[in-house]
Amino acid sequence: MLKKSLLSLFVVGCSIFSSAYADDFVVLKQISDKPTILKSGPYAGNYYVPSTLSTIQWGYLPNKDSKSVLTIPSGSTVTFDTVSHEGLLEDQGRDAEKYFKSKGVKSDSILDEAKLITQSKLKHDFFKDGPHIITGPVAIEGAMPGDVLKVEILKVEPRVPYGVVSNRHGKGTLVGEFPKTPASPTPSVDNPASFGNVSIFTPIEKNVKGEYEGVMKTASGKSIRFPLYPFMGTMGVAPNTSEPVNSVPPSFFGGNIDINELGAGATAYYPVQVPGAMFYTGDGHFVQGDGEVSLTALEGSTRATFKITLLKSGRDKILGKEIKQPLAENAEFWITPGLDADLDEAMKKSTREAIAFLKNEFGIEEEIAYAYLSAATDFQVSQVVDKTKGIHAMIRKADFEEFKEENKK
Repeated sequence: MLKKSLLSLFVVGCSIFSSAYADDFVVLKQISDKPTILKSGPYAGNYYVPSTLSTIQWGYLPNKDSKSVLTIPSGSTVTFDTVSHEGLLEDQGRDAEKYFKSKGVKSDSILDEAKLITQSKLKHDFFKDGPHIITGPVAIEGAMPGDVLKVEILKVEPRVPYGVVSNRHGKGTLVGEFPKTPASPTPSVDNPASFGNVSIFTPIEKNVKGEYEGVMKTASGKSIRFPLYPFMGTMGVAPNTSEPVNSVPPSFFGGNIDINELGAGATAYYPVQVPGAMFYTGDGHFVQGDGEVSLTALEGSTRATFKITLLKSGRDKILGKEIKQPLAENAEFWITPGLDADLDEAMKKSTREAIAFLKNEFGIEEEIAYAYLSAATDFQVSQVVDKTKGIHAMIRKADFEEFKEENKK
């Protein structure tokens, strides 16, 4: 009965989706087939990086030996067209066109890049490699180890009017409980159904206010509707290693950090590890709850625009004075991540980072900082599904107005 209910649910979702978006969503097609500076159009003046077979890595992040796809001066604005892995992976058939057409998506709403990637001979091992399609890296002129890369997130736009939320065996919060669909003892990429994984195809529709929201159909025919907040799950700089860097676990260089606060208007800071910094991005999320409990967010292909500025060691003002791992801020909060395979340790690390930030930024005694965090700061679970788990502190800027005034004197 469960399988029949799920099947009927998918069929209903497909028939509704096919007419829900076509008249009001403009698919963001590739602007150029190579990295360039755009001379006209709405992104005129921006550097541009598409997701082509020569500008992506599937399952791995750049390392110190990676070649940049583009070099830009500090202070440049860069637009990346990224492609989501969801709908392209082997347990979904590694055929983007077939997969999305089975959900009722018209051919012209399936990205050409997604079709090209899945039709190519690009190597990807579902059992060994990370799932993410990573675009870049971009080198920043003059960047050297010890510097900090300031990345202002200007805009993150859905490229297509649909996304996917997936739960896979052995992954997610409730391993052994979900998915309830059984997997074959020896799942094979030649038979996607053998994995027993569950992917919930989720269209995007406009609500009565003209805002896009995710729409999940239930077995009753009623829909769950929820607002979007697009952000990039993966951003970072190349680590100083020649070893392959799997795209799944985040680390001191950034990567798959999955902090849902890092959408438009936020700023992320990364400690430069190698000459050029080698910035990359991917893993677009249309929206994600804290924890990302099933395994993925509402994942989808995105167009992300950043302003990237190099902060030179010993010369430029750096938030927190010295950072050894990512740090972030938005209009309301400073954000200090803690990363560890153990969630308790991630909590400790985030707390230590928050104390160190308040000490370095404002000269606050550590005991006072610790007490303040206990009284007035929320610690949120970024995600618990990426091997290395994340917790981040949300330090409210409004609480430090007196320090700001003192700094102006």
